[in-house]
Amino acid sequence: MSKTGTFDLASGVGGKIEKKEVLSAFEKYEKYHACDGEAEEERKANYIDMVNKYYDLATSFYEYGWGESFHFAPRWKGESLRESIRRHEHFLALQLGLKQGQKVLDVGCGIGGPLREIARFSGTYVTGINNNEYQVTRGKELNRIAGVDNTCNYVTADFMRMPFADDSFDGIFAIEATCHAPDVFDCYKEIFRVLKPGQYFANYEWCITDFFDPNNANHRRIKREVELGNGLPDIRSMGQCIEALKHAGFEIIWDKDIAIDSPLPWYLPLDKSHFSLSNVRVTVVGRFFTRNMVKILERVGLAPEGSQKVQAILEQAADALVEGGKEGIFTPMYFFLARKPSAN
Repeated sequence: MSKTGTFDLASGVGGKIEKKEVLSAFEKYEKYHACDGEAEEERKANYIDMVNKYYDLATSFYEYGWGESFHFAPRWKGESLRESIRRHEHFLALQLGLKQGQKVLDVGCGIGGPLREIARFSGTYVTGINNNEYQVTRGKELNRIAGVDNTCNYVTADFMRMPFADDSFDGIFAIEATCHAPDVFDCYKEIFRVLKPGQYFANYEWCITDFFDPNNANHRRIKREVELGNGLPDIRSMGQCIEALKHAGFEIIWDKDIAIDSPLPWYLPLDKSHFSLSNVRVTVVGRFFTRNMVKILERVGLAPEGSQKVQAILEQAADALVEGGKEGIFTPMYFFLARKPSAN
């Protein structure tokens, strides 16, 4: 069960970072996203430090507002956010054709919500790889609570250099995680290496769409704010992802921006003009309450200094995601299913 209280949120801000160092960690993270070309190169060169700082700072807020699965989902009318997320994960397992007893890898697993759901749904053994120690520790605790220690486990490592032998896994998936990779080709090439021949890799990527205009100042601002608030070195296009897959050696089975056919907009949970009792914490009312509670808790010393700043960039990022969705220039659900060719 996810943490549900504001005090849990406050106590978790900073993750493994010493509480007295949260503010300085935030300030260093913020410098990675300065508005210049050198900052972009620094983000890519220091992606491990940048992404770790981001998730140490943001995970507690994510879990408080979103639950155990940190991703979006296409959503039917009358369906709750949590129901849509669970269905989205089942869809992924079905696309991979998972069979009971197989070994599966979750690349960039967060605190393990999807891997637990997919392991239970498919009867498989799922390993999550994540370079953030705090998230892995939290994921292990949630595994224990859910009673899935025998089928779900974690490896703390960089998914750009995975500590697995070639041809180790019967299936691999990633959900809105490989967007953190500094180089998409190197990322897919490493996934290709550890996947067994003839097996499948399914992924949801965060991408800019064909409607993104690099000469449009507002589009550039939205993109920059999404990157700042989500720990991204850059946001790639769908075409760049497909070319990287092919170059890595994969056969493309099918690909599509799943967000296009969603009956309800993917960004609806973050839209301040929308109110939902089932997920009130991410609405404008919930944000107002959380913002003021964090302010009070930081003032009295129960939340570390810098907590309000972390929340501020997350709110800014949420608003930028909504703008990007409404403008049609961004999608968090570019899906592809790819296959590693069978060995000759």
